[in-house]
Amino acid sequence: MSQERTLLRPVYRLYEDRLLRQLDPQRLPRHIGIILDGHRRYARAEGLADYEASYRVGMCKFEEFLGWAQQIDIPAITGWLLSKENLARPTEELQPYFEVLISLFERLPDLARRYELELRFIGSLDLLPPDLVRAAKQAQERAGSGHRRLTIAVGYGGRQEIVDAVQDLVSSLAAAGTPADEIADYIDADRIAGHLYTADLPDPDLVIRTSGESRLSGFLLWQSAYSEFAFVDVYWPAFRRVDFLRALRDFTRRNRRFGR
Repeated sequence: MSQERTLLRPVYRLYEDRLLRQLDPQRLPRHIGIILDGHRRYARAEGLADYEASYRVGMCKFEEFLGWAQQIDIPAITGWLLSKENLARPTEELQPYFEVLISLFERLPDLARRYELELRFIGSLDLLPPDLVRAAKQAQERAGSGHRRLTIAVGYGGRQEIVDAVQDLVSSLAAAGTPADEIADYIDADRIAGHLYTADLPDPDLVIRTSGESRLSGFLLWQSAYSEFAFVDVYWPAFRRVDFLRALRDFTRRNRRFGR
């Protein structure tokens, strides 16, 4: 199989070049959300010794993906690396993934500086192991500033984000002295949006999910109301640049009406 892939590389490069030429720079997404799905199924399909091996391949792929996005100058990327629901998995399955994530977070500041990324983490970080939270905070501090944004969603749930946003809005209204019987009058879509984790980002134009699953599972639940979706059949560790470029090509060809 590896020999076959080697032989096909020149063909894929030619196809990638063709896809790049087909992209209209004026129609590219400003913000891409990506769901990195399929690590465990990839491990089983490839006959890997354990899930940790596929997690490591997947995080290396994520670093590659950031390079692809930088070459096309996508201003914002939000990657969902760990859901709140994932935390219910067995400890023996989660612990190796936590270790792989810590390793990734240690590398991210160098990548962020190379690709001029500002790094942020979102999600219920209080539910995560202390060493993982510490690695995330250190990565964010070390990354510095950049003209593009990389947001990492860990321990993230879309419903929880909306709950947190409403609670934060209500708390801010109460702190400002708004009478309790008037607070409901101040709760509307714009104010809730202003308290989301990604309040300072545009809503995602394109959401990509790998592994063949055709659902969002709550990812950026509020923000994706008018997003375009690309559900890709390959597992995340096997995701290729050509798959990314196809998703972008299809996106640029769509007529977005935003409900109008």
